[in-house]
Amino acid sequence: MTYPHLLERFLTYVKVNTRSDETSTTTPSTQSQVDFAHNVLLPEMKRVGLQDVHYLPNGFAIGTLPANDTSLTRKIGFIAHMDTADFNAENVSPQVIENYDGSTIALGSSGYELNPKDFPQLTNYHGQTLITTDGTTLLGADDKSGIAEIMTAIEFLVENPDIKHCEIRVGFGPDEEIGVGADKFDVEDFNVDFAYTVDGGPLGELQYDTFSAAEAHLEFIGRNVHPGTAKGSMINALQLAIDFHNQLPADDRPELTEGHEGFFHLMKMEGTVDHATSSYIIRDFEDQDFQNRKALMQSIADQMNANLDTERVVLNMHDQYYNMKKIIEKDMTPINIAKAVMETQGIEPLIEPVRGGTDGSKISFMGIPTPNLFAGGENMHGRFEFVSLQTMEKAVDVIIGIVSYND
Repeated sequence: MTYPHLLERFLTYVKVNTRSDETSTTTPSTQSQVDFAHNVLLPEMKRVGLQDVHYLPNGFAIGTLPANDTSLTRKIGFIAHMDTADFNAENVSPQVIENYDGSTIALGSSGYELNPKDFPQLTNYHGQTLITTDGTTLLGADDKSGIAEIMTAIEFLVENPDIKHCEIRVGFGPDEEIGVGADKFDVEDFNVDFAYTVDGGPLGELQYDTFSAAEAHLEFIGRNVHPGTAKGSMINALQLAIDFHNQLPADDRPELTEGHEGFFHLMKMEGTVDHATSSYIIRDFEDQDFQNRKALMQSIADQMNANLDTERVVLNMHDQYYNMKKIIEKDMTPINIAKAVMETQGIEPLIEPVRGGTDGSKISFMGIPTPNLFAGGENMHGRFEFVSLQTMEKAVDVIIGIVSYND
């Protein structure tokens, strides 16, 4: 189905810079997200017909659409995030490519392009309307496509009361991209039986098998002396960082793994002979494999320290989120409903592992099972990001189908 306000709504959202900031100590991490919630989302939530619209100290904008059929007793939530990733988000100027013909798309005058040779998934969108960047920023379909789809679904249901639906709760939150958005999520306030994050990628994605995730920060303490007289005396902190890294499995890197394979990802390394630091993210699907990865890092640090004259490798690790599969598999109702709705609508459900995490990973362990639905974005987090309007429309269809599902 086509929705007349969907494209306009999406374009309005993406032009607002809501990039999060991992160095911030506030919630939300940037004032731009607060302003976006108060100046754009909250007024529109009220305008489309949501009730009990309110903004919480955790940065979530919440609203409710009461059920219009007493036989539909479920309470279902839909969640999307306001922030965008760590890439230029200032002066987003989206391009709208109607009736895409399958050729290379120039991204404004930036010199960058979307070439089907580099991005073969473009062949899936022949004849559709694509929204792209101008090559200088990200687009923000992750996750403003999800916000636009949820808002459009609510608007359509309010304007078409003949479509019977259960009670719906909507939550638009901050800081998903920096991994802390759901840390303060208010489960009691949201008060649903289950929810969906509308934060996935291409058409049909239905995800509940995610990474478990940890972050590791290492400090290497060296001893700097003149290199001409360094033998037996110098301890090069940068070399310690290299030595540590070289003891990790060489093939367990993001660029060499897929499917259910986990990895160690070196995110940053810097320093001097005297002092160096490095940061990693650790990802795996199975509990034991996840624990083994953390244990390996600790054992490397311990062995290096044992071989040195004092503790010179300081490792700090903390868990970020866990595989929601453990929670969802206890009651597959949200998956079964979404799958049935997609199949009824002629959409092939793509139930595959998520090589990442969503707010739903944390919210599921807080007590609300929250799998992830497709929102349409491709090549997210950079200048090559794009989304299909037709996929976004189908996401709206699926949301409407889920809340009107009666088994």
